[in-house]
Amino acid sequence: MEFITRETPESAVRNVGLFGRNSFFPWELNDVSQIWNFIDNLPDGKEYNAAICACEMSLLDALGKEQEKSVIDYFPDEFFLPEICYGATIPLANKYRVMEICQMSRKMKINTLRVKMGNDFKQNKDALETVRSIFGDDCDLRVDPNCAWDRHLAFTHLPLIKKYNVKVLEEPMMKGDTHFIEFAKIVHDNAITLMACESAPALNDVERIIEEGYYQMINVKLSRNGGFRRSLRVIELIRSSGLYFQIGCTIGESGILSAAGRALGLLCRDAKYYDGSYDQFLLKENITTEHVSFGPGGKAGPLDGSGLGVKINKENLMCLSKGCPSLSISNPLS
Repeated sequence: MEFITRETPESAVRNVGLFGRNSFFPWELNDVSQIWNFIDNLPDGKEYNAAICACEMSLLDALGKEQEKSVIDYFPDEFFLPEICYGATIPLANKYRVMEICQMSRKMKINTLRVKMGNDFKQNKDALETVRSIFGDDCDLRVDPNCAWDRHLAFTHLPLIKKYNVKVLEEPMMKGDTHFIEFAKIVHDNAITLMACESAPALNDVERIIEEGYYQMINVKLSRNGGFRRSLRVIELIRSSGLYFQIGCTIGESGILSAAGRALGLLCRDAKYYDGSYDQFLLKENITTEHVSFGPGGKAGPLDGSGLGVKINKENLMCLSKGCPSLSISNPLS
């Protein structure tokens, strides 16, 4: 997150503390409008997004549990759907690990795949070859180099992307790379969808991306984009522009963010793809009592229970947060 929004765990905790001490923090919470008023009065800068997301999720979860409602109930249901289908992410790994995950995905009947890539062409080539050897043509392929490519690597990978029928290429080069425009035009000419991710953490960034016209899709991530309210504003802007979007996730999300991401996904039936809810597949330990994971076919619906639909495992939380910055805020009204 640091190289995208300039946030660190220390800065996020510090900002949560600052927000909690604001005079407009809703200590006496009884209506969701109080949460929106609080969020709308917080700073716009992307360097606050993770902290804003944390505050908003906590307040929505608290209100939902108090009123015995799901967080989904606090949003318009115009784009709600009762079930979404998550894709699988193939990590940057050797071909044996790639093969193992592909076989597991195929066994679960998940054929929407996002392949992580780096700056090693042979490793990337092996990954795509392995995917196709297991799935054949029966998979929807996205590739995510995480801004790792320069001009040479980008153009070197283009024939590979075309050969293996990759549909979406996610943020291949660093923002501001002088060769990006040249490459983006070639990608467009080859009918490959270019998706923005790292360069789209805030509403003004998305406005710029739409205006420039090089990307056809944007990856929306709850924690990176500043929570539900700000993410949904970004999504509304994308919808009005005619671009596509996907609901993404960050690496190693715990059950809290997985639950929140599930709710956001269910509110967006027009998303092109969904990533997340990988708890039981990635985490040895979780900070929620339940793992928030999908089933066969990547299918997943609303979670049972009020608020975010998860409960905190306090023992795990204390154990896993050792050494992390901590914060204590008291209600000034009590």
